[in-house]
Amino acid sequence: METTDWQSRAACRDEDPELFFPVSDMGPGARQAEQARAVCARCPVRAECLGYALDNGLDHGVFGGTTERERRELFRRQRSRPQAA
Repeated sequence: METTDWQSRAACRDEDPELFFPVSDMGPGARQAEQARAVCARCPVRAECLGYALDNGLDHGVFGGTTERERRELFRRQRSRPQAA
């Protein structure tokens, strides 16, 4: 997998990847997602990560400080916006 410049600057690059893929959004999984989001909160490339997840339809895990549910909502909102001519 090719690493882009923004990925090499990500705050998560030295974290355990499992942190960003909680098995649930309840109980321990919710706490794990919050820990992942805390890493994202200090990340200098958070916007790029979120854009990558949205552009590539990544529907599992925490990307750009957002959960799967939050990205689905963002994606729905993007699709429902009228396109500029």
